[in-house]
Amino acid sequence: MANQAQTLSGGSFYGAVQRRQELCGAILTDLQHSHARKMPTHAHELPFFALILAGDYTERYGGQQNYFGPFTISFRPAGIPHQDEVGPRGVRFFEIEILPQWQKRLQDDSRKLNAAIDDCSGGKLLWLALRVFRETRGAVPEHDLNIETLIAELLAAVALPADGVKDVPTWLGRVLQKINEEYCQRLTLDELSAEAGVHPVHLSRVFRTHRGEGIGEYLHRLRIRSACERLLLPELSLAEISCDMGFADQSHFTRTFSKLTGMSPARFRQMLHPRQTSVPG
Repeated sequence: MANQAQTLSGGSFYGAVQRRQELCGAILTDLQHSHARKMPTHAHELPFFALILAGDYTERYGGQQNYFGPFTISFRPAGIPHQDEVGPRGVRFFEIEILPQWQKRLQDDSRKLNAAIDDCSGGKLLWLALRVFRETRGAVPEHDLNIETLIAELLAAVALPADGVKDVPTWLGRVLQKINEEYCQRLTLDELSAEAGVHPVHLSRVFRTHRGEGIGEYLHRLRIRSACERLLLPELSLAEISCDMGFADQSHFTRTFSKLTGMSPARFRQMLHPRQTSVPG
């Protein structure tokens, strides 16, 4: 498979490139597929993040098949052969390719970009990539400290340390599954600790140690990620979305959304529907 795969150079993708810019050691590409299609097996010269803003697609690589819908994100190291199939709704990507200068800086910190990572539940990668997307909607200097910092945070989240990853207790997976399945419902710490079979205080401490955030923060990220997807539907009001996501009222929804994304739900909805002008590529 690897021998048959074409390797795409930096900034090159299948599909219609809406916008491409090189900033802070990264190539940022807005990419659109307007209809269903299957791409040939290929690899990428540079490691990259692929953020889905609308539509869906399926990726096959390494004997695996993964589905990605709106507001999911993946990171792929350089040189991994894969095949993509765009769904019937088409798909809109925001791609962040990492240039060699960043990889050298990571090597100096004993970290490597050698693991494929998927985030389909509103994790840190999604919000960092969305902030990069937001910050680059207008004219920005070639070296912008804010964007450079966001890219550094993205890389810190996917670059593996030389000493590996700490063991995760098996019960934590059950707790995460329960939250992922019931995040729109009212969950209590007692219910989650019963699922885990551990004391609530121990659950809270271990959850933060391994996830880097509290249980409530994780729950809110899941709700807001799902709300982002609903904001693609103009027929849904903010009040309807806040109710569907389990928030007490629209004000609570707006405060939580703004804290996580840095903008109001209404502004976010407007950002997703800019006037697009295609460029060759």
